[in-house]
Amino acid sequence: MEGNIAEMGQFIGAGLACTGMGGAGIGIGHVAGNFLAGALRNPAAAGEQTATLFIGIAFAEALGIFSFLVALLLMFAV
Repeated sequence: MEGNIAEMGQFIGAGLACTGMGGAGIGIGHVAGNFLAGALRNPAAAGEQTATLFIGIAFAEALGIFSFLVALLLMFAV
């Protein structure tokens, strides 16, 4: 009986850790949306800001990957 409770706790923790992946999706949406809003206001400066866009997307996606990794560790770590 005790092992089942511990396994249930692992799955609950993994599910909670997966909320970071949703946060990463929201972050990528904000980064891309703000870039597009700025590019529409000043199209001449959009080319200079493309590198900043990709850096922002990479940081937001990295946080989602880290939360996925934590979820996997919680599910399969002994």
